[in-house]
Amino acid sequence: MKILFIGLALIMALVTDSWALGGMTATTLKCEYHINPLGIDATSPRLSWMLHSNQRNQEQTAYQILVASTPGRLSRNRGDLWNSGRVASDQSLEVVYAGKPLRSGQRVYWKVRVWDAHRKASTYSDPTWWEMGLLSPKDWQAQWISGPRLPPQSDAQLFDDHPAPLLRKEFVVAKRVASARAYVSGLGYYELHLNGAKVGDHVLDPGWTTYSKRVLYSTYDITPQLKMGRNAVGVMLGNGWYNPLPLKLWNHLNLREHLTIGQPRVILQIALHFTDGTTQLVASDETWKAGDGPILRNSVYLGEVYDARREQPGWDLPGFQDSHWQTAIIATESVGSLHAQDAPPIKVTRTLAAAKLTEPKPGIYIFDMGQNFAGWVRLRVRGAAGTRVSLRYGELLYPDGTLNGMTSVTGQIKAGGADYRYDGTGAPKTAFQNDVYILKGQGEESYTQHFTFHGFRYVEVTGLPYKPSLDDLQGLRLNAAVEPISTFSCSNEMFNHIQEMVLWTELSNLFSVQSDCPHREKFGYSGDVVASSEMAMLNFDMANFYAKTVHDLADAVRPNGGITETAPFVGIADQGLGEGAGPIGWGTAFPLLQWQLYQYYGNRRLLEEQYATTKQWIQLLQAKSKDNILDNGISDHESLVPKPRALTGTAFYYYNVHLCAHIAGVLGRTADAAHYTALAEAIKAAFNQRFLQTATGQYDTGTQACQSFAFFMDMVPAASKTAALDILVHDIEQNHNGHLSTGIFGTKYLLDTLTKTNRADLAYSIVNQKSFPGWGFMLANGATTLWEHWALSDNTYSHNHPMFGSVSEWFIKAIAGINPAPDAVGFNRIIIRPQVVGDLQWARGSYDSARGRISSEWKLQGNTLLLDVTIPPNTTAIVYVPTTQADSVTENDQPAALSKDVKLLHQTTEAAVYTVGSGHYHFIAPHEFNNSSSTQAF
Repeated sequence: MKILFIGLALIMALVTDSWALGGMTATTLKCEYHINPLGIDATSPRLSWMLHSNQRNQEQTAYQILVASTPGRLSRNRGDLWNSGRVASDQSLEVVYAGKPLRSGQRVYWKVRVWDAHRKASTYSDPTWWEMGLLSPKDWQAQWISGPRLPPQSDAQLFDDHPAPLLRKEFVVAKRVASARAYVSGLGYYELHLNGAKVGDHVLDPGWTTYSKRVLYSTYDITPQLKMGRNAVGVMLGNGWYNPLPLKLWNHLNLREHLTIGQPRVILQIALHFTDGTTQLVASDETWKAGDGPILRNSVYLGEVYDARREQPGWDLPGFQDSHWQTAIIATESVGSLHAQDAPPIKVTRTLAAAKLTEPKPGIYIFDMGQNFAGWVRLRVRGAAGTRVSLRYGELLYPDGTLNGMTSVTGQIKAGGADYRYDGTGAPKTAFQNDVYILKGQGEESYTQHFTFHGFRYVEVTGLPYKPSLDDLQGLRLNAAVEPISTFSCSNEMFNHIQEMVLWTELSNLFSVQSDCPHREKFGYSGDVVASSEMAMLNFDMANFYAKTVHDLADAVRPNGGITETAPFVGIADQGLGEGAGPIGWGTAFPLLQWQLYQYYGNRRLLEEQYATTKQWIQLLQAKSKDNILDNGISDHESLVPKPRALTGTAFYYYNVHLCAHIAGVLGRTADAAHYTALAEAIKAAFNQRFLQTATGQYDTGTQACQSFAFFMDMVPAASKTAALDILVHDIEQNHNGHLSTGIFGTKYLLDTLTKTNRADLAYSIVNQKSFPGWGFMLANGATTLWEHWALSDNTYSHNHPMFGSVSEWFIKAIAGINPAPDAVGFNRIIIRPQVVGDLQWARGSYDSARGRISSEWKLQGNTLLLDVTIPPNTTAIVYVPTTQADSVTENDQPAALSKDVKLLHQTTEAAVYTVGSGHYHFIAPHEFNNSSSTQAF
């Protein structure tokens, strides 16, 4: 009895405490979309938090933020920097700091409490912090410095050995350090060392930008690495995108003619804060010493040559004898202003063991990593000093088991041979991915790359004086350290493999830009973003990565207001809009990303910052159009049928104007919103007059792309929808035997169109195909990442391209059923609409939105459907329960009609549609096995 009393008392105490303080708590506090960010330069940072509650229908009705200068003040609830007071609002994203001005390097501490739907206050959240970076150019006492070597005088000399510079400085710490920060950037790449160890876990830092406009710096907490007395700081520099080789991509494109270029340089400022309140700065200047490192050559494309005999042990330790080193020089070439690096840095995110080792020819060893990916290798090797070990990378093997590196050759620079090694003078005949390691002859040695990266599955190793073992080589996957935020699986195992293939592909192409491929080009193609951005946002936290993409596009805007095909701009403007502007489909990335970042993360500030540039882009499209038709662009890239350029160009034109109208509305530009809405309607009318055959519903040539573009952009008149869909279905079923024929845009739009027109069964059939063309065909031919083209290529097309990754978006939005509502802001309105199609027996998915976890899981048990849904606090959802019998639906084991937490909106031919608030819901409903072709009510 005593035990029972104690148990009841504990339960009552917990319940009483929960209700007394409100049924909701604030968690996962973020500043500028980061948890505990170190070194931000937003002077009015945006604060966000998630909400947790075990109760249904919970929402935030008010909040209070405290920001303090010390943890002690915060613990006493003294917001000496800012006390927002109780603010009646449901806003939990992008609350702008409105306190006292913040200074460079200042760390502040904050917490928040919220009031729930019952107007009851929570406890304060756990405390967290953010720290400012350097807010003004005046705060930079450091100078850009570089090594004193003269730059090469000709293109040919650029292919010679040019040792990567080492720069160093010693300094004395004479007092106890309270904290120490290093603010650093290096062009093109840098590695920072302190007292014999690398600082931080960033690699290939900083992120690539338009260096004439913007250079990114990182902030490191170096307090633990300092010691009393003498310390030594060292920096190793790489070429990166600042000093590229004069390769002639596609026999004409030389990046040195389009990028801001120069000799590798660094700027570093160390701030030491002592316990007595004093500070000391260590800054890069002409007192630093410069020497040569062991990296003889480094190129983002061709790889590295590393001569371990030239290592200088102790170069980054105090006491190193650097009297033979030269004095660093001040780098005088102009570059852009310094900005804190907000986008996730590139890191080593996974280590891969080799899956197989073969020797197809004597002395040629092939390591099969079992997975195509992007990054480095770690090679364990031994041998005599001067032994040259070469590594060559590729995605395929020839029939005889030797390496086929032709799909990953830089810019299609090919001479038809596989005999090139990166050790000659002048440009290579075939620009393979290579690394060379020259042994120092001191027992077992280990080599990992520094200032290059490769895309590969297979590694050819030659030059070894012995047969290696399987574990002598490991793969190191590199990618921007975006956080995975979703799960998906279903009863169709091929779909699960496709999902995995998509994720590996996307991560292979997330460096500081979203690239087309991680080997041949590595550029930030904006069209690939248009095709795959929503897939990326549904799988990874892309808030800061894609904000950088928008800034990159803005920095690259052409004189006529055009958006470039790549950002940073590298000189590519295929079928563009003049003056270096890219084609319409690629430029669409600029307004589209802004809108998606608003829908998914609530990023309104970006809309405001880029509005003038967005308007300039629309003005250019207007100027290039004729009678509201825009015949421009590459159209549906990689389509299997002739591309309808005028149709897709005009559809994209409409889409851009439509997006601009929405942006103007959000920003309160009512006159602009009305103007762009009217323009969009005029474009739609012209589009239908030019391309729609009203008698048949056929658009232009009636291809899948033609019909899907019109549907996706919502340009099909209501009276033509059934006929237009019939044309699409006929083309799929009769002309292509149930397969798609679309390219990168049309594929996304096709799957979306079929799902929204109640033909998800046909979308399922397309995705489920195992023959050409389709994702199953890729898998059947050994793919572990997505191909650039639907057909198998062993020479031209990349095997690691994310632009067909929209199928993953379809998995999450259609099969799992997790969608943002069209009017969502930061995913505050949700649509759960799972598609029970094909032979699927179950599916589950989750998505960690900016407001919390959303999940949807369904399974069939005979003729019964079970659907479990979780909706986070401060949001609402519309839930489609796939059944035609709403009166038989139960929720939480009682008739749904009797539940106070779910409200039936209507019954469609496909589903009972409910509106719900936050919480977990368990629906059970009768389900008829019916993959019908109903097109009613779409």
